Amino acid sequence: MTRLSTSQAAQRLGVKPETIYAYVSRGLLDRSLTADGRKSTFAERDIEQLARRGRPRQASRSHSLDFTITTAITEITQAHLRYRGYDVVRLARTATFEQVAELLLAGRLVEHEPWPVHALNVPPTSSVFDHIGATALLAGDADPFRADLDPSSVAQAARRLIASVVDSLPVVGDGRTPRLTIGADTFRGSLAGRLWTRLTPKRARPGLVATLNAALVLLADHELAVSTVGVRVAASTRADPYRAIAAGTAVMSGPLHGGASRAARRMLNAAVAGNGRTALTVERAAAQALEANAMYPGFGHMVYKNGDPRADVLLAMVREVAGGSREMAAVDGLIATVRKRRDIRPNIDLALAALGLVADLPEDAGEMIFSVARIAGWTAHAIEEYAEAPLRFRARAAYAG
Repeated sequence: MTRLSTSQAAQRLGVKPETIYAYVSRGLLDRSLTADGRKSTFAERDIEQLARRGRPRQASRSHSLDFTITTAITEITQAHLRYRGYDVVRLARTATFEQVAELLLAGRLVEHEPWPVHALNVPPTSSVFDHIGATALLAGDADPFRADLDPSSVAQAARRLIASVVDSLPVVGDGRTPRLTIGADTFRGSLAGRLWTRLTPKRARPGLVATLNAALVLLADHELAVSTVGVRVAASTRADPYRAIAAGTAVMSGPLHGGASRAARRMLNAAVAGNGRTALTVERAAAQALEANAMYPGFGHMVYKNGDPRADVLLAMVREVAGGSREMAAVDGLIATVRKRRDIRPNIDLALAALGLVADLPEDAGEMIFSVARIAGWTAHAIEEYAEAPLRFRARAAYAG
């Protein structure tokens, strides 16, 4: 078996030698010492496997737990996001959410097929996350085959659940589902169109339903976000997919995860409240948001150091629909104001808030869009986890009592 020196391993992975030893301390690499005990060596196959899997990211905070799970679903780099090899920015402009969900769930990009309506009698709830959790439990109770963990059965459960979450919300307009147009193709009864009728009573301006569809596509998965880890932990115990999704929803409900777009929306609302075109109003809104949140909500990302590609495409689509409007002037003014003070760029939360502002959606619309979309990715991860050995998540405590 070929073994590599520390410098050879570092060169192969494109990192510094110090990083190799950090991987050893984090349990990502095994090392052996030479006969004289002075030098470390590493199995070439371990280095090659790590190179193929991608360089492990550093934990976002010094006290974070950082571990690696091999997955074939989503790949994240500092500049790109791909679902099963497909660039997500391109998918956002060319595919329906239903197509992307099928890609995540079944591993193939197919022609669009409308999903049947699945409305359940879900009682009114106080939050988006409560609605999704309640819908998941009711849908699970109504499915006599919820214990069938075969991939095709789990994928079918996901389709029903996503439709149920949307179709069980009260209609707030005239009930006429707007058509979704992508390029030269027009789709009736799409999930994006059905969700629109639950978010606003207003008729959709041209391009807005496509922009909502793009938001669903962009948010369908994001590798091992904390809520996805929660789903995988539940799946590792062989919880059925409905209960696994409920676990992910509980994790997402935290204000630092699924609720992050609401703070960005409030900042945008403040910028528009007076005169969103004036620099003074925009600066005041940014300063107030910073004071309230100890950060600029909707800016910066721990992975995308050069900008969140999801935000770039979604903001571009919002701008195509509403360029020149007072609302879009406020969005662009805030982006310019923050960039003057900090070298940070907008993330998907600001883009979601901008869509909500321009389309006059309720303040919690970003949470609903995010959650509906992410059920597709969560279920794909549950399917992948069901194929692993059960109960593989077993952390050990360092007793400090």
